[in-house]
Amino acid sequence: MKKKIAILGSTGSIGRTLLDIIKKDKKNFSILLLTANKNYKLLLKQAKIFKVKNLIITDKKYFDIINKKNQNKKINIFNNFQDFNLIFKKKIDYCMSSIVGLDGLDPTLKIIKYTKNIAIANKEAIICGWNLIQKELIKNNTEFIPVDSEHFSIWFALKNDFSNSIKELFITASGGPFLDFKLSKFKKIKVTDALKHPNWKMGKKITIDSSTMMNKVFEVIEAKNIFNLDYKKIYILTHPKSYIHAIVKYNSGLIKIIAHDTNMSIPIFNTLYNNSKKKIKCNKLNLNILNDLKLNKINIQKFPLVKILKKLPKKPSLFETVLVSANDELVNLFLNNDIKFTDISKFFLKIINLKEFNKYKTKTPTKISEILKLNNYVRLKINSKSV
Repeated sequence: MKKKIAILGSTGSIGRTLLDIIKKDKKNFSILLLTANKNYKLLLKQAKIFKVKNLIITDKKYFDIINKKNQNKKINIFNNFQDFNLIFKKKIDYCMSSIVGLDGLDPTLKIIKYTKNIAIANKEAIICGWNLIQKELIKNNTEFIPVDSEHFSIWFALKNDFSNSIKELFITASGGPFLDFKLSKFKKIKVTDALKHPNWKMGKKITIDSSTMMNKVFEVIEAKNIFNLDYKKIYILTHPKSYIHAIVKYNSGLIKIIAHDTNMSIPIFNTLYNNSKKKIKCNKLNLNILNDLKLNKINIQKFPLVKILKKLPKKPSLFETVLVSANDELVNLFLNNDIKFTDISKFFLKIINLKEFNKYKTKTPTKISEILKLNNYVRLKINSKSV
């Protein structure tokens, strides 16, 4: 029987990679839904290739355009995620949630009730709304699988283990383009320099986050949420080759090291074929890298944003939304050449120390509207230059 699946954000890099995997095994899958924000041309192309009958395109302008092109009405086209109930008559087997940014939180929460398994690639959803997601997962008996290479590796290593058996958890960071950069040159870093990631091909926003190491701060928060660990047990190690993704040390003295090539197809493939005997084509074990791992602690002077980890509340709070929103806006300002690279960390650390934002450390989000309202406020505050 064919696996029934849905992909939220099918025109993004994660969605496209997943579809490339499915393309090689089309006979075993039935895609019920694909979604996009604006890229209607690619969305229609994907629908044709995979014979998808339901599409959601959230931008009103492009929704109108795609509707005009769908004159034969062979495809059901919707404009928002409220229409899941019209698409899914019973639970599907698998959903990939890969919409970028906080825009992905609402559809992630809404689709959990309609799927047996959900793979979430959306960092912001896990960071800002984990307690809301967890509540829906439990309520609807839906299994969650993380997609990010580090968190998938940890999830894979921890199968059937309990968090209290873990002594230490290490996630790795390539260090981005500035790992060996002289500190004296950081003030002269240009946008083009920061976008030259040595290992991964990613979008501009996440590439800048990698260059500041903010992406690792976010990954520590994700790991803490997903695996219910204390921040004191989670560490970041720089690892230039991005071959080792996670190291788990147990109270028993045993250590698990999870490695794979710098290829997102591997964690995505494994979320789709969870516990099956399917094989993925991959490279042989790279002994040259294993014999020269170069694992090191982070240089705090170069990457001061990592200091934020000592200021985080123990329980999920609205403060994490402040972090995500502030970072998003500062990265946008840098990409637009409105601030310097070093200003990202300088302004960020100033913002999160403000009393009006620190109060959110004790406030747990109870509904999505609280997260979205705070997100908008932080962005407006930064753009108004009143911080």
